[in-house]
Amino acid sequence: MTLRTRITDALKQAMKDKAADRLSTLRLINAAIKDKDIAARATGNDDGVAESEVLAILGKMAKQRLESARAYEEGGRLDLAEHERAEIEVIEEFLPRQLSEDETAAAVEKAIADIGAESIRDMGKVIGALKSQYTGQMDFGKVGPMVKDRLS
Repeated sequence: MTLRTRITDALKQAMKDKAADRLSTLRLINAAIKDKDIAARATGNDDGVAESEVLAILGKMAKQRLESARAYEEGGRLDLAEHERAEIEVIEEFLPRQLSEDETAAAVEKAIADIGAESIRDMGKVIGALKSQYTGQMDFGKVGPMVKDRLS
């Protein structure tokens, strides 16, 4: 079952269950995917975005909500922070399991070895290889410095 199908099925189930908060989050996910589909059609891709792009969209949405939750907590708005965290839970249902620190480090080492990267100039190739293989499974904000330290 594709990721889009899982999201659509969850949306329908949320409607049946009258789960308003879950439904609104699923609609936001659907809207973000459709926005990317429309943008892809403008470039000539009539099939819409690929599964990896959907994973990237979901990862970005989760990261945005995590940042918002932190900001709300710092501002003393715990009710809004809790709402953001509830949305993160719904989004993470559709993301693959996140790699641990050790698994991420091993993946970085493997990518560097596979590409034959030797200097910082090869960082883009390594990150590109990791993104193509591990989209949605690792935080690339943390991976970038890891790769940089390894290649320096």
